[in-house]
Amino acid sequence: MKINEIISYLEQIAHPSLQEEYDNAGLITGNKDWECSGIICSLDATEEVVLEAIEKKSNLIIAHHPIVFKGLKKINGKNYVEKTIITALKNDIAIYAIHTNLDNVKHGVNGRIAEMLGLKNVHLLAEKQNTLKKLFTFSPVDKAEEVRNAIFMAGGGHISNYSECSFNTEGVGTFKGDMDATPYVGKPGVQHQENEIKIEVILPAYLEHKIINALIAAHPYEEVAYDLVQLTNDNQAIGSGIIGELPDPVSEKQFLANLKTVFGIPVIRHSELLDRMIKKVAICGGAGSFLISKALAKGADTYLTADLKYHEFFDADKKIMLADIGHYESEQFTINLLQEFLEQKFPTFAVLKTEVKTNPVSYFV
Repeated sequence: MKINEIISYLEQIAHPSLQEEYDNAGLITGNKDWECSGIICSLDATEEVVLEAIEKKSNLIIAHHPIVFKGLKKINGKNYVEKTIITALKNDIAIYAIHTNLDNVKHGVNGRIAEMLGLKNVHLLAEKQNTLKKLFTFSPVDKAEEVRNAIFMAGGGHISNYSECSFNTEGVGTFKGDMDATPYVGKPGVQHQENEIKIEVILPAYLEHKIINALIAAHPYEEVAYDLVQLTNDNQAIGSGIIGELPDPVSEKQFLANLKTVFGIPVIRHSELLDRMIKKVAICGGAGSFLISKALAKGADTYLTADLKYHEFFDADKKIMLADIGHYESEQFTINLLQEFLEQKFPTFAVLKTEVKTNPVSYFV
């Protein structure tokens, strides 16, 4: 199996176009046309993880964090990033990062944290706009089902928990082909009227070309009429953070104690305890201070995240309990998530979890 097959599958789960502008997700080192000898899943792609991959005869590392965020002008081993890249290149180790694009899908990093906490009634904390388009096309009545199904198979028609969604109206289409035309119905040089179905379907913007190609391949007309419109609707499947509810309310202290158990951490930084019960929980793995206002606006009792600065704890404003459990700690289950994704698709292939603890932060307790 080639590395590209694995990458293509991962990009169906979290397309690269969903990453934030500052990010550098994708293939960092290596060649997508290499044969894959094995996979190591890790949160970070450090030199120690590369050496582990060499030892275990695995030439592909799937990491959450990109080892390279900024352009490298020189690669001479003066820091951990350059050392990692040199070791990977010398040993033909491919490194693929699936970062904020995996953060921005509902079933990604934050979805896994919600599962670990047992949250119910889960929704995105901040849905993304401008990630959806609407397709309008017109099909003869006898071919409408075939055309619709081709669009659905290519990924169109998904709205949150529903698939194969479309709206269809009947009307009459007119056309007249010139003498070089070979129309599906009618004759060249003669205006033809045809009973048609207007099909309307919402689609993810990143699937536009795939869906249009599927539409054209399935459509009987020589020239396929269609319109694409950019939507500003919130995308209920794409966005930042998660908010959900615990099965039963717990005290703030009990909630914090549960966090220590679930995430295996010795200490939690948190804002002032408000002597309230915790029911509605907002979460964002990694650095999530940018979503504090969203958690407040959606009525969360607590917001679980990482990398909060001193002054950001003031933003709790006695309205919410902020809990900072650490960056690595909040995203550690992403390693399991990646392994599970890959094992479901490639059950007979070697997919390993790193045994290297890449957390650069230590605690003295």
